Amino acid sequence: MLEQIPDGNSGDLIFYLDGAHSPESMEVCARWFSSAVGEAQQSVKNGFVKELGYSHLYENKHSSESKKASKKILLFNCMEKRDPQLLLPPLVDICASNGVHFSKALFVPSMSVYHRVDSGSSIVAPNAPANLSWQSTLQRTWDKLIQEKDLVNDNGSKMQKLGKTHEDVTGEPLEKCVPVLKDLSPSAVVPSLPLAIRWLRDYAKDNPSLHLQVLVTGSLHLVGDVLKLLRRR
Repeated sequence: MLEQIPDGNSGDLIFYLDGAHSPESMEVCARWFSSAVGEAQQSVKNGFVKELGYSHLYENKHSSESKKASKKILLFNCMEKRDPQLLLPPLVDICASNGVHFSKALFVPSMSVYHRVDSGSSIVAPNAPANLSWQSTLQRTWDKLIQEKDLVNDNGSKMQKLGKTHEDVTGEPLEKCVPVLKDLSPSAVVPSLPLAIRWLRDYAKDNPSLHLQVLVTGSLHLVGDVLKLLRRR
């Protein structure tokens, strides 16, 4: 699944969705995302954005759009049977080789969960607080990868020098300090997918000078859940 969905009512925000969940499919995802954001950036420079069948959302934007800064954000989750040390490196390496760097990575639990791996069925998870230990493992894998690669973010500064995590700074639940995400580390564990989507929308609204491009990948369940939330609006 390769799909692009502009969130037209939340500022300049577009979601790129790909259910890649193997090293091979993650390589394809990275090449697709790199190509897609490159084409989008070129279109913005020409005065407006053309994204597949959604160009009508942007055709009336002024030429000042060409001055917008672009930020890439990764929204990621994968099943615990997957190895993030096999999934994340090809994504980072291929994107970086094409000049695409993520300003931030958000690790979230899916709303739907597998009941039986062999059944192909899923159920909606209860409203009980999510166990985020797996998402924390994904975050640690990402942070270690970024530090080893010595990568830079979109504004040219070293990603690993952006700051501490929200827990280090506040010690409070993320729901009480979502705005703090803007200026801290290159990654965060978000306790729920709806909260992550809300933060992305608020961030886009609060920063009209930004072109926000969000890659959603790692799990078909995550992609399906994001689609449900985007179409529910």
